[in-house]
Amino acid sequence: MKIEKIQVLRGPNIWSIRRKKLIQMRLDLEEMEHLPTNKIPGFRERLEALIPSLITHRCSEGVEGGFFHRVEMGTWMGHVIEHIALEIQTLAGMDTGFGRTRETKTPGIYNVVFSYIEENCGVYTAEQSVEIARCIADGKEYNLEACIQKLKEIRERERLGPSTGSIVEEAVARNIPWIRLGKNSLVQLGYGVNQQRFQATITGKTSSIAVDIACNKELTKKMLDDAAIPVPTGDLVVDEEDLERVVRRIGYPIVLKPLDGNHGRGQTINVNDWETAKIGLQHAQTVSRRVIVERYITGFDFRVLVINHKMVAAARRVPAHVVGDGEMNIQQLIDKENLDPRRGYGHENVLTEILIDKDTNELLHKLNYTLETVPLKGEMVYLKSTANLSTGGTSIDVTDMVHPENVTMCERISKIIGLDVCGIDIMAENLTQPLKESGGAILEVNAAPGFRMHLAPSEGLPRNVAAPVVDMLYPHGKPTRIPIIAVTGTNGKTTTTRLIAHIVKNNGFRVGFTTSDGIYIQNTMLTKGDTTGPISAEFILKDPTVEFAVLETARGGILRSGLGFSYCDIGVLTNIKEDHLGLSDIHNLKDLTRVKRVVLDSVKKDGWSVMNADDEFSMRLLPDIDSKVAIFSLDENNAHIRKFAKEGKITCVYEEGFITIKKGEWKIRIAKAMNIPITMEAKAKFMISNVLAASLATYLYGFEIEDIANSLRTFMPSAQLTPGRLNVFKFKNFKVLIDFAHNPAGYEAIEDYLKNVESSKKIGIIAGVGDRRDEDIFECGKIAGRMFDHIIIRNEKHLRGRTEEEINSLIISGIQDSGRNVTYEIIPKEIEALKHAMSMAEEGTFITALSDVVSNAIDLVQEYQNKEILEEGKL
Repeated sequence: MKIEKIQVLRGPNIWSIRRKKLIQMRLDLEEMEHLPTNKIPGFRERLEALIPSLITHRCSEGVEGGFFHRVEMGTWMGHVIEHIALEIQTLAGMDTGFGRTRETKTPGIYNVVFSYIEENCGVYTAEQSVEIARCIADGKEYNLEACIQKLKEIRERERLGPSTGSIVEEAVARNIPWIRLGKNSLVQLGYGVNQQRFQATITGKTSSIAVDIACNKELTKKMLDDAAIPVPTGDLVVDEEDLERVVRRIGYPIVLKPLDGNHGRGQTINVNDWETAKIGLQHAQTVSRRVIVERYITGFDFRVLVINHKMVAAARRVPAHVVGDGEMNIQQLIDKENLDPRRGYGHENVLTEILIDKDTNELLHKLNYTLETVPLKGEMVYLKSTANLSTGGTSIDVTDMVHPENVTMCERISKIIGLDVCGIDIMAENLTQPLKESGGAILEVNAAPGFRMHLAPSEGLPRNVAAPVVDMLYPHGKPTRIPIIAVTGTNGKTTTTRLIAHIVKNNGFRVGFTTSDGIYIQNTMLTKGDTTGPISAEFILKDPTVEFAVLETARGGILRSGLGFSYCDIGVLTNIKEDHLGLSDIHNLKDLTRVKRVVLDSVKKDGWSVMNADDEFSMRLLPDIDSKVAIFSLDENNAHIRKFAKEGKITCVYEEGFITIKKGEWKIRIAKAMNIPITMEAKAKFMISNVLAASLATYLYGFEIEDIANSLRTFMPSAQLTPGRLNVFKFKNFKVLIDFAHNPAGYEAIEDYLKNVESSKKIGIIAGVGDRRDEDIFECGKIAGRMFDHIIIRNEKHLRGRTEEEINSLIISGIQDSGRNVTYEIIPKEIEALKHAMSMAEEGTFITALSDVVSNAIDLVQEYQNKEILEEGKL
C-alpha cells in the first residue's frame, strides 16, 4: 500500500457540509486491491487482538461487532484503515466518528476520509493507520501504545487549552464563527468589523494596565490594602538581610513567592524556620529576583472568578494528595489515584495525572517521608505545595455558598484592579462568612485565570463560565458576522465577483473581495495571484476593516481544503462547463457539479442561491437546494424562467435590451444593457449573463434598483479593473482584445462576441493548456478555426506533463476540423506571438489574444500603445 496524498479539509467540502474537519487520504492499495480481508489468513484475529475496542464499531451492519463481521466476510483495506483511523483517535482521547471510503475511477486507488479534532493528529493518524493495517496483514508486531501516546502528545501540543477551548465551544454553540490566529491560544471570534479577539482568558477588552497591576503582586497588594481589602502582612525582599528583617517583623509561619511568578512557580508555603526560609528564598529567585514574603494564612485555598465585574463561580482548590490506607506506600497510592478514569494526560480529562517532581520530594522530605513510606489509614499526604489542577490538584465548587459580602468584595476587587476577567485567590477557613470575620485574606489577583476548575470540578456543580465571557464580548443584539456573497462556477466568476463588489461598495460598505487575480479591499489590491481558495477567503474575514465580503470560490480550493467560511448569505453559480476535467478525480460534469454545489449547500437556510437557468447542469441541482432559489437567463422565455414566474418566484432576465428583475410576472427594469459598459454595447452576451447574476444577487440582498443601476453604469471595464476580461485596446489601424478564455465555453463566448465585431481580418493567438483533456484542447482549436482568419499557436509555460508537439497537434486537428480554410503558424513565446500579430496587422484588423497569464500580454500591448501615442505626438 502507498499513500499518494494526504489533504486536510477545514471547511464545508464535497464529503460533508456539516463536518468541516476531515482528512482525505488518497491511497493506492497496490497488491492489496486483490486481497480483501477474508483472503488474508488470521487478519481478523490479529486486528481484534491489537484493537479490541473496534468491537464497538457497528459499521453498515448496524450492530455492535458489525465491523468485525464485515472483516470476517471480506472487506477492502481502505475500509479497514478508515475504521482504524477513527478508533486510534478515540483511544487517544479524541472521539470522532465520521468516515467514508470510496474507490476512484482508477482501479485500486481509494479516497479514505475520516474526521479529526486536531489537524496534526489527523495527519499522523492517516500515516499510522496505513502502517497498522500493513503490519496486521504481514503478521508483524505494532506498538499501539506508543502510537496512542504520540497522538496524545501531539494533541496536547496543538490543542487549545481548556479555558480557550471552552470559550470557543460556547461561541460555536451560539453559531459564532471562530478562527485560530497562529499556533497558540489567540482566537478571533466573528468576522471582519464584527470580530473580537481573546487569548486564553485575556480578551481584547482587557486593560493592559490592569494586567500589569495584577502581575505586580506588591502593587496589587498595596492597592487592595489601601482600599480596605484584607491582605496578608509582609514585604518585598531581594536578599537574606531583607528576609531576616521581614521575618522579625511578621514572625512565622511565612510564605515566599516570586514577585513576577504565576501558576505557583517558585512558591514555598508554611515556612517555620530560618533554614527553610533561606532555601525558599533561593527557590523563588529562580523565577524572580524580587520575592514577596508574607505571613502564612491558614485555612483553605479558594479561587473566585469574576467576569465583567460579576462573580460567576467559586471553587475550593485542594493540592494533589493521597489518603493512606495503612497498607500501600505513597508510590502505590499515587499509582492507584492515577488510575481514576477522571485523570488523564495533560488536559484530556477533568483531572490531570499526578507526577512526582522536585516539589513532591521536598514536601515528603519535610515529613521525613519517602515514596516507600506507608501512611497511616486516613492520613492525607500532600504531594504539591500549590492547588493547581495542572499539577494534579482537585477542585470543589462552592459558588452557591459564598457570602453576599464576599461576593460584593470580589466584584469590587475586579474593578479596583480593572480586570474584565479576574481570578481572585483567597485563603480562609470558609467563604460562607465575611472575610473580616473568618480571618481570611486575599492572596493574589490573577489576569487570565484558568477556567478548568469551574468547568469540571471534582465535586459540585459545573459552571459554564465561558458563557459570561461571550456575553461580554457580544452583548445581546451585537452582530458577529459580516455579509458574505460567494461566487462559483466555471466561467464568469471573476467579473461577477467584481460587479457585485462594485455594487456593494457604491452602497456604502467597505468591501473585501477575492478573485483569480488578487485580494482586494475597496479596489486596492493587497495580494496578487489566484486567490480563490479558503486561505484568501479567511484573509478577508480576518481583516478588521471589512464590512462585506464577496468571495470568488473556485473548484481547486474546494477540493484542496474546503470552503474558507461555514456559510454564506448568498451563493452564486454562474455555470458548469467542461474545464479542469480529469484532475483530482473530477472526470465529468456530474463530478464537477458535486464540487460547485458545495457553495450552494453552504448558503444559510434563509439565504439565496442564485443560479443560471441557461445552464443544464446548474438546473439539475434545483431539487437539491435547501435555501431559497432565484434564477437568471438571457431568455425570458426559458422554460425554467416561465415556471418560476408562474410560481411567483424571483428571476432576472435579459428582455428587449433590458436587465430586468421579475417578481412572478411583474417586471422591474434595472437598466438597458447598451448603457452598461461591461456588456460592450450589448455585444458580449456572456458579459450580460454576468450582469444578470450580479444584479440578481445584490437585489436579493436588499439593495435598491436605482443603486444597482447606477453601479452597473459606472463599472468601467479596463485592464486595471477587470484584467483579462474582454480588455480591448485601440490602435490607429487595428484593435487588440485580451481575454482569459481557456476552455471551450470561454472560447464560444468570445466567438459569440466576435460575430458582432466588424473587422477586415481577425487574428487569434491561442494555446492549449496541458492539464486539460484531449477533447477540450481539440474543441478549443475547432472553435478558434471558426472565429479567426489566421491563428498563431503559442506554447504555455507550464506544460503539466505534456509535450508542446502533443498539445499543438491537438489544436491543429481542431482547426482543420472547423470547416474553414484557416491559416496558422506556431510561435512558441507569447510575447513574440503578440509582437508578430501586431506587426502584420492591416487596416481594420482585430487581434484576439486568449491568454492564461494576462498581465504579460496587457503590459506589452500598453507599451505599444504608449509608443504609438508618442510617435503621433512627434508628428
